[in-house]
Amino acid sequence: MLLVARARFPQPADLAGTTPALATGGFSRAFWLYLGAVGLIAAGFADFSLIAFHLQRTAVLPPAWIPALYALAMAVDALAAFLFGLLFDRVGFRALALAALLSAGFAPLAFSSTGTLVVLGMVLWGIGMGAQESILRAAVAGMVPPQRRGTAYGLFNTGYGLCWFRRQRADGPALRLVVADADRCVGGAPARRGGSAGTGTPTSRQVDGTRMVCPCRRGRA
Repeated sequence: MLLVARARFPQPADLAGTTPALATGGFSRAFWLYLGAVGLIAAGFADFSLIAFHLQRTAVLPPAWIPALYALAMAVDALAAFLFGLLFDRVGFRALALAALLSAGFAPLAFSSTGTLVVLGMVLWGIGMGAQESILRAAVAGMVPPQRRGTAYGLFNTGYGLCWFRRQRADGPALRLVVADADRCVGGAPARRGGSAGTGTPTSRQVDGTRMVCPCRRGRA
């Protein structure tokens, strides 16, 4: 073993690490701009609870599909995190741009009234989650010197978390708007069976074994 070590490392002094010079300056403008952009992404990225409530309330798909859609999104999340990680190592920030463009289209699809579009929207939602959990954070390492990365990641996670929390707080009023809009929708037209106008009947319910769906989705008579 000593002979092998002597052959591989003839100069033991080369193994000694070097201490980088400590910088006392602040972070670059690019870092702060990136943090602001990431905060906007976190504040505007709808949580699955809001999507699931929309699907349950409007009965776009059967209730059993809701957990299946979440499982699909998580599978896409895992695959996208790996693939975008590989792509980021090759093309850098262009991988971030591609992930942002792909995931930006999930909202109008996931909140649509067509089942096929909802499934496609959940695939794009999973791509966005995979990018956020992988390359969104990896990009920070290239913006700051090694000796400041601990602080940089602390600031990044704090800002990202606060914006995510603020978005979660906004989900409550959004859910109330969805409920109010659905109640007005059903209240403005008689239900097909067992309902009457102006009673605030939910958009989807079971009446004598028949699922009731908001008349706005079928078209008014």
